[in-house]
Amino acid sequence: MKFFLPFSWLYGGIMDIRNWLYDHQKVRSFRFEVPMISVGNLTVGGTGKTPHIEYLIRFLQNHFSIATLSRGYGRKTKGFLLAHPEISSIEIGDEPMQFYEKFGKNIIISVGEERALAVPYILHDHPEVNLILLDDAFQHRPVQPDINIMLTDYKRLFYNDYPFPVGRLRERRHSAKRANIILVTKCPKSLSENEQQNIIQNIQKYNAHAPIFFTYFDYSSPKSLFLKEKVCSKNVALVSAIAQPAHFEKDMRYLFDVRHHFMFPDHHFFSEKDTQHFINFLEQNPDCDLVCTEKDAVKLKEIIIPEIFKDRFFSMGIDVRFLEKETVFQDYIQEKLLKRMKEIQEN
Repeated sequence: MKFFLPFSWLYGGIMDIRNWLYDHQKVRSFRFEVPMISVGNLTVGGTGKTPHIEYLIRFLQNHFSIATLSRGYGRKTKGFLLAHPEISSIEIGDEPMQFYEKFGKNIIISVGEERALAVPYILHDHPEVNLILLDDAFQHRPVQPDINIMLTDYKRLFYNDYPFPVGRLRERRHSAKRANIILVTKCPKSLSENEQQNIIQNIQKYNAHAPIFFTYFDYSSPKSLFLKEKVCSKNVALVSAIAQPAHFEKDMRYLFDVRHHFMFPDHHFFSEKDTQHFINFLEQNPDCDLVCTEKDAVKLKEIIIPEIFKDRFFSMGIDVRFLEKETVFQDYIQEKLLKRMKEIQEN
């Protein structure tokens, strides 16, 4: 680790210079005439951005006309794209495709590497949109969100981590000061008040003004990918192409007898060879089913699975829950959005 420390200092220093240029308006950033909420983190992947974006969609979709804007990690296309019924995860990425499958009838799903260029396209094509959720945009400084939500994983809190390549931070810890809200995610349900206060005190060394909340994941019952009302076996193999597969496996071991775990890099698109490995396992283990994340389910649905095995593929949905003070969080979001909408109307 000591060998990499100079590179970590250099990387952190470069990010500090970049942030200084934006903070002092040496590099231009844009604030659009539409409210925006950014959900992101200081670390590389694995804090639960997608489930928290979905939480915001469920909370706000009856009050606002929403669009989501993601980079579309892993997609095979470039530029701005709007999701539509014929589009695939290869074109827009697995997480935006997950949004589209779940919420596409009610909101707009879009991708674009350059958010500052993508926002005008959204507003041109869908002038009814009055709220944009920016997915993984904490480091995307060209666009100024009205609410900057920063996530930090309970199992790897940012104040104990270091910039890449020594640790997993994308920028130094003090960059947390940009956050308007900080969510400590993936907490145990039994997290004590004393430990919460200890975490809050450590976070406040880097951001003394942002309200801090604690959330956990609540898994839904396994859902069949291809057939309705099919019940999953207690014996399973896991399939995951996510940032933190070990955490997924640990959670699944509380629910299933996990016989095997097919692990792939984050945002991996499954090949015919991968599919054959799954089928071989199912043939050799007739008492087992395959269980994957929702993010991976959208990709598995797009590959050819033999009919006789389609009843053995399942996904696990995730709901975000607050340990406490959920209404305080919701009131804060609504108050900020209404204030911003009033400012826009007055201008």
